[in-house]
Amino acid sequence: MKNEKKTLLENFISLGALQIVSYVIPLINLPYLSRVLGVEKFGLVFFAFAFMQYFIMLTDYGFGLSATREIAVNRHNSNNFSNIFSAVTFIKCCLLIVSLAILCVMVIFIPKLHENWLVFLLSFLMVVGNAIYPVWFFQGMERMKYITFLKILSQVIFLVLIFVFVKKESDYIIVPLLNSLGFLVSGIIGMYFAIKHLGAKLYLPKWKTIKKQFKYSSEFFLSRVSVSAYTNTNTFCLGLIGSNIMVGYYVAAEKIYQAMNGIQQPLNSALYPFVAKHKDIKTYKKWVSFALLCNLIICGFVFVFAKWIITIFYGADMMQAYKILRIFSIIVLFTFPSMLIGYPLLGALGHSREANSSVIIGSILHVIGLFTLFGTGKMNIYSIALMVLLTETVVFGLRAYSVWKYKLLKEI
Repeated sequence: MKNEKKTLLENFISLGALQIVSYVIPLINLPYLSRVLGVEKFGLVFFAFAFMQYFIMLTDYGFGLSATREIAVNRHNSNNFSNIFSAVTFIKCCLLIVSLAILCVMVIFIPKLHENWLVFLLSFLMVVGNAIYPVWFFQGMERMKYITFLKILSQVIFLVLIFVFVKKESDYIIVPLLNSLGFLVSGIIGMYFAIKHLGAKLYLPKWKTIKKQFKYSSEFFLSRVSVSAYTNTNTFCLGLIGSNIMVGYYVAAEKIYQAMNGIQQPLNSALYPFVAKHKDIKTYKKWVSFALLCNLIICGFVFVFAKWIITIFYGADMMQAYKILRIFSIIVLFTFPSMLIGYPLLGALGHSREANSSVIIGSILHVIGLFTLFGTGKMNIYSIALMVLLTETVVFGLRAYSVWKYKLLKEI
């Protein structure tokens, strides 16, 4: 068990470094891009990024949760984990083709997408890179350190290229291309390490294996779709109904909100396979207690200094975003503990249905809320942020109730 805890710590550090870079680099880029591109083009580029999240969600199909657990359980049997690896990769490639077909149809028939078709097609390359990047495999094998350095390197290269090539507003078309290249490089590197260094074999799997993995992940996919209903849908609705300027304000605050959640995500990712395998509640509680204290401090800091943070990061033109950021800082008080009692606890201990149903219920509530806001003419960046707060509070409450109901924090 001592070695397993050491592995948990190593994975946490590796995931932490990876996650910090993944969110710090955008936070370096965003202030530069918001000033160079202007609020409108900034909003357009990130509207396209938000749109691509739907296709990323489709190609992931919940494998980030289902396949991670499968690999964690079978990681000492090379035949078993190679079967899983091949089946999941095959399904992802098929879903990638479906995604491209859907995007082409939408770009042709939706005017707002058609007039900026190149932005959306270049942005789609990030979906390709994400689909071939087997992060789920490395998490399940608990060997994240293998790809952390090279993933960070690809992100740093992307950062440098943005400063080199994006100099004026008309260069906005270059941003999705460079961003996508970062995803593609990471995906290729990840595949190489999985096959070359961890012994994964890639071949055409049997139909029975494909069907099994697809069916098993369907429940997790429904959960991811539900999460998307109260995350990406907000930006997407603003982009379709409102202006790119409103999208720019919302995205400016949302990116910092995502960074607050994302920086703490490595613990969530490291605990999931650990708890699934060892059922060590005592270790889980120690890590979570410390993390929640850090989360409280971070949220308080962002709430108090929201106006200063927005001004420093984005400039005075983005000042309207500070009120949204304050709402998001309150939301993180619920999202982070909700994540930690979701899959690392409920999912890992056999209660994935409760973890999934919480976000399904939350998404239904959120969609109803969005329709209500739209119908009453009250849909704006502030009302949507408050709707996210209500939704995340409900999701947290449902998950907390399940933990209490099944007495999952009781140490064995």
